[in-house]
Amino acid sequence: MLSDLEAFLLRLATERAVLVTVGATRGSVPRETGAWMAVFAGAAGGAVGTIGGGHLEWDAMRHAREALGRGASERPAAWSQAVTLGPSLGQCCGGALVLQFELVDASCREALRQRLTFGHAPLALFGGGHVGRALVQALAPLPFDVTWIDSRDEVFPHDLPIGVRTEYSEPVQLAVRDLAPRSSVLIMSFSHAEDLDIVAACLQRQRQHDDLGFVGLIGSKTKWATFQRRLRQRGFSEAELARITCPIGLPGIQGKAPAVIAASVVAQLLLVCETTADARMTS
Repeated sequence: MLSDLEAFLLRLATERAVLVTVGATRGSVPRETGAWMAVFAGAAGGAVGTIGGGHLEWDAMRHAREALGRGASERPAAWSQAVTLGPSLGQCCGGALVLQFELVDASCREALRQRLTFGHAPLALFGGGHVGRALVQALAPLPFDVTWIDSRDEVFPHDLPIGVRTEYSEPVQLAVRDLAPRSSVLIMSFSHAEDLDIVAACLQRQRQHDDLGFVGLIGSKTKWATFQRRLRQRGFSEAELARITCPIGLPGIQGKAPAVIAASVVAQLLLVCETTADARMTS
């Protein structure tokens, strides 16, 4: 299944569209600043993405289609609209926002690709197995830039979602040194020995630079108890070990299917990101 961004850029290769983006917001609104929707005028019509649904979205689509239906000399390249979410729109959120409209075509694709993925959080995923593949698919529509790393170069599929790049690293733990600052890290290689070396490399980087985010290791409590003993032998303290999350995923979700694990881990990541963002805003 294509992500919204992939579907948008694919259609944009042959069809013009109006990109509608949520600008400034105040109070309670359906979507956050930066949320977008692309409205097409071709035979298939329709839209990709969402700015929150309801009459707000329907009215924005109407304005976009009216612009697409005008002649080239009559339509502006970009415009904005202030919206109050009150009874006139059949919505009672009570907030207000500004919608930004712009005409786009195939010549805009690369610029849009960069713009609509700007600000995504870096995430390093170690392991190209079944759970790793499920995680890549689950992360595809979310605001993460994924670096997918394995010591087996042949494990990566060819059809990667936008925002995912693959990296072959042997030994695999060397890749930790070059991760983007503030990267979250998920560790699930094919080998417990590799997992241990990756965890140790993350702890060493935290000790030297303290610039990684969430570091999670797939596995049982028994696996983590064994890893802790071996990591203590390598000189890591209890405080350092406490920065590793194992097992990963939301407590209470017991399913072992890769898609279930992926959903649980992604939900945990989103909670961590929200908590971190809130802490930065109040600090």
